[in-house]
Amino acid sequence: MPSDVAPVALVTDLDSRTAIHDVVVHFYREVVFDELLGPVFDEVAEVDWSQHLPKLVDYWCRVLLREPGYDGLILAAHRHVHEMQPFRVEHFDRWYELWVASVDSRWAGPRADAAKAHARHLGEVLARQLGVGAWTGDADG
Repeated sequence: MPSDVAPVALVTDLDSRTAIHDVVVHFYREVVFDELLGPVFDEVAEVDWSQHLPKLVDYWCRVLLREPGYDGLILAAHRHVHEMQPFRVEHFDRWYELWVASVDSRWAGPRADAAKAHARHLGEVLARQLGVGAWTGDADG
């Protein structure tokens, strides 16, 4: 007998390349349409998503699954954008808020927690290295 109730999406951890791909795509879909961050990615950085998304998936697979494959230079890439248009604390706040919301929307567990903790740490390091200030990821989100 068919049910009138829609199935509930199962919440899983970020424990596979597929799950990591899905959270990265979900997150950057939010970023692209975000009023604050969208212009930074589109107009300043002029991101080519067909090249950038696979690198981001590789990065998060290295962080969360210890998979080899990512060989990018995070600070250099962000410094280049920062030199064209300086990042502000608000950029880091919004980036982290969207990342946490994206992770929490479908994933839970030790690796999901690690993804949020790593993003906070990454934001702290980038903000300090770029001279934005002492961002701590304490914004609501």
